[in-house]
Amino acid sequence: MMRFLRWTAAVAAGLLLTGCGGSSGGGGDRDEGKGTGPASPPASRSPAVPSSTALPSSLTSQHLDWRRCQATGKSSAPSDAWRCATLKVPLDWSKPDGRTIGLALIRARATGGDRIGSLLFNFGGPGGSGLSTMPYFADSVSALHERYDLVSWDPRGVGASQGVRCRGDREIEAAESVDATPDTPAEEQAYFRDATDFGKGCQKAAGPLLAHVSTTDTARDMDLMRQVLGDDQLHYFGISYGTELGGVYAHLFPRRVGRLVLDAVVDPTADTVGHAQNQARGFQRALDDYLKSTGQDPERGSRQIAGLLTRLDTKPLPTSSGRKLTQTLAVTGIFLPLYSESTWPRLTDALKSAQKGDGSGLLALADQYNDRDASGRYGTTSHSQRAISCLDEKQRPTLTETRRRLAEFERISPVFGDYLGWDTAGWCHDWPVPGQYDTPEVSAPGAAPILLVGTTGDPATPYEGTRRMADELGRGVGVELTWTGEGHGAYGNGSDCVDSTVDAYLLKGTVPKDGKTCS
Repeated sequence: MMRFLRWTAAVAAGLLLTGCGGSSGGGGDRDEGKGTGPASPPASRSPAVPSSTALPSSLTSQHLDWRRCQATGKSSAPSDAWRCATLKVPLDWSKPDGRTIGLALIRARATGGDRIGSLLFNFGGPGGSGLSTMPYFADSVSALHERYDLVSWDPRGVGASQGVRCRGDREIEAAESVDATPDTPAEEQAYFRDATDFGKGCQKAAGPLLAHVSTTDTARDMDLMRQVLGDDQLHYFGISYGTELGGVYAHLFPRRVGRLVLDAVVDPTADTVGHAQNQARGFQRALDDYLKSTGQDPERGSRQIAGLLTRLDTKPLPTSSGRKLTQTLAVTGIFLPLYSESTWPRLTDALKSAQKGDGSGLLALADQYNDRDASGRYGTTSHSQRAISCLDEKQRPTLTETRRRLAEFERISPVFGDYLGWDTAGWCHDWPVPGQYDTPEVSAPGAAPILLVGTTGDPATPYEGTRRMADELGRGVGVELTWTGEGHGAYGNGSDCVDSTVDAYLLKGTVPKDGKTCS
């Protein structure tokens, strides 16, 4: 089970080096509407917690001991330009004098003169590792590096910051046999049993931390990070889920907003079902654009792919590794290359091979997304993603509600609708801790202008969410920049117009005209 709302290290490892394509997941986006089904009470917003709570000097005055970075997980140690440190933050922000946990930070000092300050990066997810992604991304922001210290981190519950691991490698691989689009009562029971088991594994592994990995918790961590780094205001670059995190920060600390760029913007007005419906639209739109680029009729091409997935439901394909390509793994493999136009040729090759009876290409793409290496080891990005998003999201669709909505999901996308519809029910099913809100609060009256960058062909956080974020931030705060292009994320993706506009904003404070379009 995997949610496709993210820019994370798992995606970045394969796509980042070829451009800015690439993750919540929970990160997802939301819809032009709120989701189908019976009317519901007004959506609850992020819990209101005073942002001015006095913090003990043991936190605000702590000294960061920057040392040479070590290898983490499956990532090798970065070059000597990078240094790593640990920041202490409260486990429970309502008890700032209580127990603390450590957050792993990475930094490279500004390379030129006239330093502005620190520029924090969050690469999405939720669950993406800043420690592993930041060094890869640095080449794409070399102009910014001249005047900013580049800083990122593993948020609480992620990677080197007490990352949550809910299952071992063998259990993860065994769970790949669970049908993510169940067709029978037995398959439904297996699907929900797997979800329950996963949640129990997270609870056992994370303990008390599981109730304190929310987006609001991380936004408060960011403000403490700002203080300890010595910055009066927060300068920030958030991608995908990182845009939601940036919006929540702006709501909590509007007067501390410096220069914030939010790229591949999450729609903050949608709930769990709305997110999934948005993603169904976004990925189907990207698939249609891909099919057009290969000279195919999108409707006919989608029917052919849907037919392949239907056949795989009962008869998985053999692969060169000896493993089988299941329907669920095939869907995952199709999702991945839609994150970046540069990887569309890989999708073409993989689909042609699958139609001829060889599932190796799609399985390789699925393994890349699932962060599985050749030896069968899996990364834990999806574990952290689920822990964070299920603490954030209050909505828990039932089996009955999900069945009622499936037809609408399939109407939105004949290829991805069934999977994303079922995902709304299984993702946080029987989760050990309750969710906090239906939609995050991002209103930020009084904040400095925040630059929002939307891509018209973005599959994971569809373009429509950019306008909704601007509306929610408030008049005069959200400034829209549109790129008429493909892929998840615009900056560094080949548009000189986008890059120069973002650079001018971050380096000179030049705010573009709201609604500017780059083609």
